[in-house]
Amino acid sequence: MTTTPALRALTTAAAALTLAATPTAAHARPDYPGHTTSHYITATGTPDDTDHAHDIGCAAASTGQNGLRILFLGTQEHPDRLRHPGTTAQTTTPRIPIGDTIDIAAAYSAGFTRCNDSDTTTQLALGVNNKNDGRIPGRRAGRQWARIVDTAADRADTDHLTVTGAIDAEPSWSGPAWARAWAAAYTAATDRRLYAANSAGGCPTPGHTSTTCNNGWTLADIHYLATGAAPTVHALPQIYRTDGIQARQWANVSAWGLRHHDQPLRAAGALSQHTACTQRGGCTRTHNTPRQSWTQLRDALDNHAPAPTPRLPYASDMRWR
Repeated sequence: MTTTPALRALTTAAAALTLAATPTAAHARPDYPGHTTSHYITATGTPDDTDHAHDIGCAAASTGQNGLRILFLGTQEHPDRLRHPGTTAQTTTPRIPIGDTIDIAAAYSAGFTRCNDSDTTTQLALGVNNKNDGRIPGRRAGRQWARIVDTAADRADTDHLTVTGAIDAEPSWSGPAWARAWAAAYTAATDRRLYAANSAGGCPTPGHTSTTCNNGWTLADIHYLATGAAPTVHALPQIYRTDGIQARQWANVSAWGLRHHDQPLRAAGALSQHTACTQRGGCTRTHNTPRQSWTQLRDALDNHAPAPTPRLPYASDMRWR
């Protein structure tokens, strides 16, 4: 059959449309990377702390899953103490010297090294929260945590494990000024990465014109704590809710950052609490699996944030102990 110029033009146009509809490698949607386990550490100041850290480090290496793992150690208190995660200043649970974190990191690293038969690699992020009921200014707390992370890295870094920092910053736990001061001081004092495993409580979702979040925070504060403070800050937001609203909130944060600072969310992945919910219960509609959390975030960023999401390398799931 003879191909007419008109038919050739139609064929060429159809091919162009097909190519345009096919994602290029640079803009392909990332695939789920598998998940690691992160831990709320309820340290007691006894040898059990390092024994436990060694055991969970060994268990992490044995999975063969590369990725980010967070140890959340709780709240910084004046002068140099840590209080258990999930508690207030009135709790009678044990406090530990903040320097015990260094021993815990070293023990985790030793366990990870001993059981690492498959060249598994990890970033071990030592984390605290932004509760400001510990009588310590935000700037001093951020500098203090940077020193802890750097000192722990000196002892615990190996060819397969790198120590970094983490913050669980939530609007309900402090005013934005305290949290901003913490992040500014941490990033000024160390080049070690800071993983922001934060919430965007009360923030608007795409399509809303409001920029206000809970407790006097704004989208500007949320973006600063998760990306804007420094190039070393990477977001691993809490995507707990099964209805996907948290993922959409973070997509809106990313869109705000691009619009106002040419800086979308520097997203590293998503944090879930499925195992922690199984252990303790009380998680009404906030028990996403790691895959659900990660997928919700990827899809929300793709659907609601103007910039593409070329990489989303981590998913991690919280557990107690």
